[in-house]
Amino acid sequence: MSLHLAKHSAISGEVRIPGSKSLTNRALLLAALSEGTTLIRGALRSEDTDLMRDALTELGVVIDDDDGSLAVVGSRGVLGRQRRDKRLYLGLAGTAYRPLTAALATGNGVYELDCSMRMRERPIAPLIDALRTLGAMIEYLDNEGFPRVQVAGGGLQGGVVTVPGELSSQYLSSLLLVAPLARTEVVIEVPGEQVSKPYVDMTIRLMEKFGISVERDAYRRYLIRPGTYVSPGTHDIEADASSASYFLAAGAIAGEQLRITNLANESLQGDSGFADTLRQMEADIVSDPSGTVVNRAPLRGLDINLNHMPDAAMTLAVTALFAKGPTRISGIGNWRIKESDRLEAMRTELTKLGATIKVNEDSINIQPPKKLRQARIRTYGDHRMAMCFSLACFGDQIEIENPEVVAKTFPDYFKLFTGLLR
Repeated sequence: MSLHLAKHSAISGEVRIPGSKSLTNRALLLAALSEGTTLIRGALRSEDTDLMRDALTELGVVIDDDDGSLAVVGSRGVLGRQRRDKRLYLGLAGTAYRPLTAALATGNGVYELDCSMRMRERPIAPLIDALRTLGAMIEYLDNEGFPRVQVAGGGLQGGVVTVPGELSSQYLSSLLLVAPLARTEVVIEVPGEQVSKPYVDMTIRLMEKFGISVERDAYRRYLIRPGTYVSPGTHDIEADASSASYFLAAGAIAGEQLRITNLANESLQGDSGFADTLRQMEADIVSDPSGTVVNRAPLRGLDINLNHMPDAAMTLAVTALFAKGPTRISGIGNWRIKESDRLEAMRTELTKLGATIKVNEDSINIQPPKKLRQARIRTYGDHRMAMCFSLACFGDQIEIENPEVVAKTFPDYFKLFTGLLR
């Protein structure tokens, strides 16, 4: 299946962005581990969040759909109270697979965590090594260092662990989320540079909302004492800033009063800074209480490190096709271990459109063409490849292979996007 997009000259109207995947999956897990019942309002419904929700339900967590909100009955810190052995399938959902691997080590039962073939290629050794140091019983079922894994519950002892920060923030976030459930305090040390720092901040702020504090020394050392998560009663999920990036970029390229109605002024998400990145390209973006309005403006290339927002960096790479002058995006070495090898995928597909591309281990250089070419875009099973390359229709007609991959985080993306094209 493929989607044909004709060349369009403008995008206008209003759009409301669905809830954040990262916040939804973190909130679901924290609510499941808490004392009390949590009403999660504005939760994203997508493939990744459904996988987390289904896994928690399989583990005995009661989750009721209350008029679009999710009421989660907490398990008081122990998943799988009715000791059962189960296979849990988590697809390509890293925000479910990694935290649940950690959480199940604190619970009861023996669990096989299965996943898609691409997820089996994404390293998990840094997390498993740290959990084993804390006393977890985890075995690899296929290749050493990669999913699938088998986790036997029994609890974590606590202690000092080291987890590298340069590959992914999800290893650290997963450890932080379960550290309060250990029998003694946990100290997490992070050598080297931590990527995607806003996601670590997001995790800590959500933990605080559920009653657990983290003592930290910048992004180098974290101390977490034993404690109990307590439901805050209700929790509201912000609009997904990564999903908003496609509409912000579309507006910067071809907007005619394109309004995004629900972007948070103060956000837990690092990608909320994408509007400011576009402003550095001289985009016309204005925010007021009724929303954020974007109009087309002449864009210029820039040299920027987007280590803190690697997902929105993909959107910027396609936006760069419409800028005057080259764009260099650095700090994106971990693109290679995402849903696809995004550095190679970007190089290949941007070249099809006529751009001159150079990549190295940590960056991509984009020289835009004088005129975009028609192209058939391969999506590599990666939802963000499908969404960011939809922007190319402002240069020429394109065909996007397997557009259904957007179901991972934004099932209605193409319905909303095409409905605003002019």
